[in-house]
Amino acid sequence: MTAAILRNKLHTYIDTLPDQSLPALEPLLSFMADEYWKPVIEPASPEEIAMIEESMQEYREHPETWTRLQDI
Repeated sequence: MTAAILRNKLHTYIDTLPDQSLPALEPLLSFMADEYWKPVIEPASPEEIAMIEESMQEYREHPETWTRLQDI
C-alpha cells in the first residue's frame, strides 16, 4: 500500500469518527507529527569534519569543477 493510499484511508477513518472521539485521537496524532519534524541531529564526527574540510578546500581551489544546485 502506498503512502498516498494509506493517508486517504486514514483520512476516511478520521472523517467518519464520532465527534466525541476526536479529542482522544488529537494528542496521539499531535505527538506523532511533532516527533517526525524533530529529527535527531548528531554532531559531525572527526572523520566527517575532515571530509567536509577537504571538500571545501577542493571547492576553493577549483570551483569550476562543481555543479551549482540551480544548474541541476
